[in-house]
Amino acid sequence: MDTGGAQAFKDLMHRAGLTIDEAAKELDLAPRTIRRYIDGETQKIDRLRIDKLRQLADAACGVRPPSSFTFVDLFAGIGGLRLPFEEIGGRCIFTSEWDRFARETYTANFPEASDSDHVLAGDIRPYAENPDKVPEHDVLLAGFPCQPFSIAGVSKKNALGRPHGFLCDTQGTLFYDLARIISHRRPVAFLLENVKNLERHDGGKTFATIMNVLENELGYTVRKRVISSEPWVPQKRERVYIVGFRDGLAFDFDTVVMPSGEGPKLGSILETEVDPKYTLTPHMWKYLQDYKAKHSKAGNGFGYSLFGPGDVTRTLSARYYKDGSEILVAQDGNRPRRLTPRECCNLMGFRRHGNRPFEIRVSDTQAYRQFGNAVVMPVVSAVAKAMRPYIEAALAADGREVRFAHPELPLSLPEVRVA
Repeated sequence: MDTGGAQAFKDLMHRAGLTIDEAAKELDLAPRTIRRYIDGETQKIDRLRIDKLRQLADAACGVRPPSSFTFVDLFAGIGGLRLPFEEIGGRCIFTSEWDRFARETYTANFPEASDSDHVLAGDIRPYAENPDKVPEHDVLLAGFPCQPFSIAGVSKKNALGRPHGFLCDTQGTLFYDLARIISHRRPVAFLLENVKNLERHDGGKTFATIMNVLENELGYTVRKRVISSEPWVPQKRERVYIVGFRDGLAFDFDTVVMPSGEGPKLGSILETEVDPKYTLTPHMWKYLQDYKAKHSKAGNGFGYSLFGPGDVTRTLSARYYKDGSEILVAQDGNRPRRLTPRECCNLMGFRRHGNRPFEIRVSDTQAYRQFGNAVVMPVVSAVAKAMRPYIEAALAADGREVRFAHPELPLSLPEVRVA
């Protein structure tokens, strides 16, 4: 690297407020590699890492990258879909989330969600009934609930000349409301997230209906993939991600970059000091042991799961607040304990801009529910980065000016395929 490049790297580290060890951790590099960059001994630095360092520096200084597209965040939860799309250059202009406690966490971490030019809606249904109330947008994000659809009687309605398709098949469901908004606003792309079981829900009828609506009725080119969080966080959490693009642009999930090497272990997200209140009471521990023994005797696998620092956990669920049984942390010489809310936050990879700590201002019960219902943010980040060049290609095809967050470091467009 020339001396100018070394100085630029040092300046970015200084703006980001990072030490050598902190920069190494943020950029997934060895500290000695960072020192070689600073000293000008390395001729080439990975551009994506430079881009990330510049983003960290901008965030630390209160600078956001210029937005190249707009998006809406529906069924938003606590914002796990939002930040990754802001970091690739998007600007959120509308949010919906019905749970008031989730909205409290959302606004604590995205204070601009309460600005006068940004609607933070509760129930999405009034907006779906009048989709003009949802602003025009380029990308739609939604972690929509899974509900069964009634698809019986369509042939009869055909014979009677009555409306059918998603206006009938999904009537009364939240996916119906989502479909109405997509149909009306026609965003260039969408990302939908749901539990892996969505594909098998109601004998596969639910997923078949969803895909039929998105592909055949709304006219999007849709790709889906089940992705496990294990390469990013020490948790086995599989979710189905559904990406759709308008005008025949075919997204390729093979462009999603997976972390290399062995994934992280539980010890990497555990706190060093934990309040004794998270240790199970003797009564609760005996109950869980007896429950597991009873089912083990009957040949069932039900019961608590115990994990140590070198393990990868089961899926964190919204019921974790009840007894913590799906993920108990072993303690030497003591009863096991629950994860703390902060550890659940870490397990889901939640953070704010510049990797600042995610704000948790609700009760433990609400925090457990929120993280148990959330997406794993690093997985969404990987999908968002893969979608970015497709989004920009779609906007360019519409004659829109595309502004990269950092024009000197453009991401190369993939070879896009038209279905």
